[in-house]
Amino acid sequence: MNQIFREWIKRYFSNPQVLILWFLLIVGFLLILFLGQMLAPVLTAVIIAYLLEGLVQVLEQHRVPRRAAVLLVFLFFMVSFMALIVILLPLVSRQVGQLLQQLPEMFAKGQSLLIQLPEKYPDLITTGQINQITTSLSAQITGFARGLLSYSMASVRGLIAVIIYLVLVPLMIFFFLKDKRKIMDWVKGFLPDDRGLAREVWIEVNQQFANYVRGKMMEILIIGVLAYIVFVFMGLEFAVLLALLTGLSVLVPYIGVTVVFLPVALVAFFQWGPTADTLWVIAAYGIIQIFDGNLLAPLLLSRVVNLHPVAIIVAVLIFGGFYGVVGLLFAIPLATLCQAVLNVWMGSLQKDPLQPAPDAPDAGA
Repeated sequence: MNQIFREWIKRYFSNPQVLILWFLLIVGFLLILFLGQMLAPVLTAVIIAYLLEGLVQVLEQHRVPRRAAVLLVFLFFMVSFMALIVILLPLVSRQVGQLLQQLPEMFAKGQSLLIQLPEKYPDLITTGQINQITTSLSAQITGFARGLLSYSMASVRGLIAVIIYLVLVPLMIFFFLKDKRKIMDWVKGFLPDDRGLAREVWIEVNQQFANYVRGKMMEILIIGVLAYIVFVFMGLEFAVLLALLTGLSVLVPYIGVTVVFLPVALVAFFQWGPTADTLWVIAAYGIIQIFDGNLLAPLLLSRVVNLHPVAIIVAVLIFGGFYGVVGLLFAIPLATLCQAVLNVWMGSLQKDPLQPAPDAPDAGA
């Protein structure tokens, strides 16, 4: 048994670059796992700067000086960010408040509909079962309201931290873009010189990750706007809030579609009851998701996501369990990273373990 284990270690870990690659991955994983909350503003700024770097490079290709390109892209980001805060956020907040105010009325209407079920279907459901359902729903709504109240109080206490983040994150984004070369050189000073496999992984992940995030941003925008137009045309209440949720549902594959279906269907049901209008809203939501899954997402992400649906679901469960909401949002990029590591690792086995991997140019930040 020991001999088999030694042969396995010798086969898969004899290359020192493999050890360096796994060391860097484990250190990064532990840093995010234990210091992720404290480093959240820095990580947020790094991700946004990474995405904006693509726009900077496009301007540089059109012979715009880097300093001017960084300034233009940063101004574009700040204008877009302020537009979200000034225009979209108040609309969403207003509709969330209206929805919370209507929750007791919705609960009473739903309770009255449930009470009628034993009269219509006495063989399927009894009055006692209806009472148990209404008691359970009442307890859950009360717990939800208390949780929302405690979250609001915590949000008030954390208002200063939010303001600090709103100031620090844009500043860090600007300096990450402006001093990209200096920061990259400083980080490289802490890395081992013999990191050819790590470079290969970074080059493979860099292009896929950038294309994935930009494609997802376009997908969210298109699906959100399309859902808003459809919901407004149908006269559905809370159209902005539900359209925003529909757009964001594409971030979590398969699971997000199902989760967002519930509020859309419930709002339609409590607005119109068991009528044809409710069914039309449900059908429209389904058509939007079919359009996204069969046409839009393959068009935007066909060259980026090359993972089996089972692998995607497993990635969502694993990374969502480790990192919560952030893990759900970045499950596919992290799964792509794992796939790239395995591809490069297995590819290195075909080479001489003592021969370093070919040196490759560093990718953008």
